[in-house]
This record gives sequence, C-alpha cells and structure tokens, in this order.
Amino acid sequence: MFNVVLVHPQIPQNTGSIGRLCVNSDSKLHIIKPTCFEINDKNVKRAGLDYWHLLDVTVWENLDDFLAANADKKDRFYFATTKSDKPYFEAEFKKGDFIFFGGESTGLPMELMKIKWENAITIPMGKNGRSINQAVSVGVVLYDAIRQNYSCFERV
Repeated sequence: MFNVVLVHPQIPQNTGSIGRLCVNSDSKLHIIKPTCFEINDKNVKRAGLDYWHLLDVTVWENLDDFLAANADKKDRFYFATTKSDKPYFEAEFKKGDFIFFGGESTGLPMELMKIKWENAITIPMGKNGRSINQAVSVGVVLYDAIRQNYSCFERV
C-alpha cells in the first residue's frame, strides 16, 4: 500500500519492528545503507518475529541508487523529521507514497528533504520531548496514511 524508506537505520530491533508493521499494512520496506547492523542480524529477525519472510523489502546500497531508481516519484516523497512544523496529519497521503525516516540518532539529511521540502512532516510532541522511537514513529505516520486511504486497504 505504501513505501516505508529507512535511511541509514542504526538499531536492528527498530528495523525488525518496522518490517513487521510493513507486512501487516501491505507496505514495502526500503532500507538504504549504510546500516549499523547486518540485515540478517538475529535482532532484526527477532523483532520481526515470524513475519520477516513475508516482507517485501529492498535493500539499497546507497541513497543515490534509490533516488535514481525512483526519480519519477519524487513528488510522492514525504519526510518525517523534527525539523518541520507541519504535522503529519496535515499531509494528504495516497496509496504508493514514500514515507522516509532517518537514522535514530541522525535523522534525515537536509539535502534529501530539500527535494520536496513542502512534504516534510513531523509528529507533534510535548515540550519535554525531542523525538520518539523510530518504530513508533513509523507506526504513527503509516497508520494515519492507511486511515486516510482505508477504502483502498484490502481487508480479509
């Protein structure tokens, strides 16, 4: 249904949990290297439980390769970041959109977000927080995108 793009993920358990979210939402996962772990790391698969073999995943060697392969889809890129003031629930997601999330301690590169800065979105937080767990962030934004397109979601 959607494309979740992890740019330089650092924590294997988050990636595993995000993989599980993607399987359960019929979404594709794109992992852009470098990562701080091997994709076959037992922690990735443990967090993904028995879903990992069902996951539609592409691992990209670098961001340039991903962008070259998806150059015609840049208008459908959304960037989850703490650097934007636009709440994610103001975005109008459509089936097939790409939702980007950066590494846990680094976020997304500004140069990447400049491709379509008007699609930079954030999850509003209280005054004492600066960010939330990456897997939780993906769940919040991804399931709002699904909510907006629920009639397209294949129910069993």
